[in-house]
Amino acid sequence: MPLGTLDRTAPPLFNQGQSALSKLIFFGALSLFLMVADARFHLVKPIRSAIGAVLYPVQMAALKPVMLVMGGSRYFEELQTAQRNEDEARKALMLQAETASRADTLAQDNARLRELLELRQTTTTPGRPAEVLYDAADPYTRKIVIDQGLAQGVAAGSPVIDARGVLGQVTQVLPFTSEVTLVIDRDLAIPVQNTRTGVRSVAFGDASAHGGGMELRFMAANADLQEGDLLSTSGVDGIYPAGLPVAKIERIERRADSAFARIYCVPLARVTAARYVLVLEPSGAPVAPPHVEAASTQRKRPEGKPGAGKNEKKPAGATR
Repeated sequence: MPLGTLDRTAPPLFNQGQSALSKLIFFGALSLFLMVADARFHLVKPIRSAIGAVLYPVQMAALKPVMLVMGGSRYFEELQTAQRNEDEARKALMLQAETASRADTLAQDNARLRELLELRQTTTTPGRPAEVLYDAADPYTRKIVIDQGLAQGVAAGSPVIDARGVLGQVTQVLPFTSEVTLVIDRDLAIPVQNTRTGVRSVAFGDASAHGGGMELRFMAANADLQEGDLLSTSGVDGIYPAGLPVAKIERIERRADSAFARIYCVPLARVTAARYVLVLEPSGAPVAPPHVEAASTQRKRPEGKPGAGKNEKKPAGATR
C-alpha cells in the first residue's frame, strides 16, 4: 500500500484539544479573576459555603477514627487520673479521720483532766494525779495499774478516786507503778454512810454472776433504805476520808425467809473507763469512840481516893 494513502490524523481517543499552555493561561486568568472578585465583591462565599456543607459529612467520616482514638486515649488517661485522685482522697480522708479521732480523744482527756483538777482543788486531803496504764492480767480480779509508785511517794492502802467518786484502793506498790483494786472487786470492802439517813454500813464488791457492782451486806430487812440513796465514805476506817461519794443504791431485795436484805449498788466512779485518777493519802488511824476513850482513861488512873496523889509525898528516889 502506498504511504501516501495512510491517514495520519490522531484517533479521537488521543485528541488532546487545546494545548497545555493555553489551558494554563486560561485557568490562571480564571483564578486571578475569582480571587479578585472574592476579595472585592465576595462572590465566591456562597459557593464556598455550599461546598463546605456538601463535604462536611465526608470530613467527619474521615475524622471519626482519629477522634475515636484520641477520645479513647483521653478516657484512659482521665480514668487513671481519677483513680489516682480517689486513692489520694481516700488516704487524706483516713488521715483526717485519724486526726479527728485523736482530737476527740484529746478533748475527752482534757475534760477529764479539768475535772480532776477541779476535784483536787476542792479535796482537802493531799493527793497526786496518776494515769491508768492498763488493766491487771488476772481475769478473776478487778484491778488496774497506774503510773505512780514508790518513787513518787505512793503508799500501800492509799485511796484512789476520780472526778465522780471512789475508784478503789492501792493494794500493791512497785518502784514506778502501783496496783489499784477497784471497788467492784469481791475482796474489797469500804465503810459507807447513807447520806439521807446517816446509817453506816460496809459496801463490798459484787461477787455475783453479773458482777460490776457493789453490795451492802448484813443490813436488816426493815432498814431505812430506798432505791436511789447515795452512799459516801464514813471515814471510820482511817483510810478513806469522810464524805467521798461511793455508790448509789440500785435495787433492794427483801425476803420473808431472811432477816437481812440484799442491797445492790452502782458505783459512781468510772470503774471500767477511768483514765486519770487522784491518789489520796490515807486519812490516818481510826478515831476511837468516846466511851472507849473514857474506859481507857479510867484504867490508867491509880486506884484510891480522888486527889490522893496530890497530897502524898514523893519518894526519896523520885526524879523531879
